[in-house]
Amino acid sequence: MKKEAILYEKIGTKANCNVCNRRCLIALGKRGFCLTRENQDGILYAINYGVVSSSGVDPIEKKPLYHFYPGSSVYSLGSVGCNLTCKHCQNWNIARASVESIYTSEIFPETSVKLAKQHECQSMAWTYNEPAMWIEYTLDSSKIAQKNKLKTIYVTNGYMTKDALELIGPYLDAANIDLKGMSDRFYHEICNAKLGPVLKNIKWMYDEGIHLEITNLIIPGYNDSEKYLNALIKFMVQEVGPEVPLHFTRFFPNYKLVDIAPTPIETLKKARKMAQDAGIRYVYLGNVSGSDGENTYCYECGQILIERNGYGLKDFKLDKSGKCPYCSTEIDIMI
Repeated sequence: MKKEAILYEKIGTKANCNVCNRRCLIALGKRGFCLTRENQDGILYAINYGVVSSSGVDPIEKKPLYHFYPGSSVYSLGSVGCNLTCKHCQNWNIARASVESIYTSEIFPETSVKLAKQHECQSMAWTYNEPAMWIEYTLDSSKIAQKNKLKTIYVTNGYMTKDALELIGPYLDAANIDLKGMSDRFYHEICNAKLGPVLKNIKWMYDEGIHLEITNLIIPGYNDSEKYLNALIKFMVQEVGPEVPLHFTRFFPNYKLVDIAPTPIETLKKARKMAQDAGIRYVYLGNVSGSDGENTYCYECGQILIERNGYGLKDFKLDKSGKCPYCSTEIDIMI
């Protein structure tokens, strides 16, 4: 199904899309970079409205969100299209797909909310591909979700415009932003994008009170130097807040970066210690099976509060008010 797009302006017969920081100027009969917006007779249409490539129930920890109702279930939906072309993308088969090129189904906003309720989910997440690429759909869905007392989540690369954020922001409860690196060179060479807009959007979400967690995939030889890690950590502490959870994730060869070895475990542990030493309260390691980097510890007394095994919870020791039962420190978590 198609629906007239939001956030665009007509310039003669062309359509200037303002959903993401590419701001594509789309000629008649053409599509934008993301392949989800098409100029038909001077009107820009979102041609992926209701187009779902993947859907299902996930543990909230899979997003990853470790401080947003841990142990709960989330109904996840993804479409097609992305505004980045990351060389290591694990979902490239849908991120760079057109609506005609892969099998999809139609799930409209009202139905998606009903499915989330049927599966007794506490929240809904738009994920797998970049959710801002079907902002018309996610905006409609999030309004219905909140009326039905469902929490709403974006798992995003953070490359949308401020205009897009100001539209979707009031209807978002949480977001995990993939902060891919800390240099414009990395973003240009690996993602075909720029760093600055992502940093601004992280700060905007934080200032607006959206529950925020940050993921950084550490790729050997690309963004694993002390210089880059220190820059990321400094940004988190000084520009965002030390209470925002930070997930360092292990890279595995994928898509166009198949000749690079997986991230050494020691690199991840080093990054985690650097972040902890700098004052970040909650630092996690992803894609590392059986690591204590999955667990939540009290940042004051060091006691383990939530023990995880992959995406499942083994033990949960926080009291009902979200405080550490050992030293009464208030933990930055929603339960």
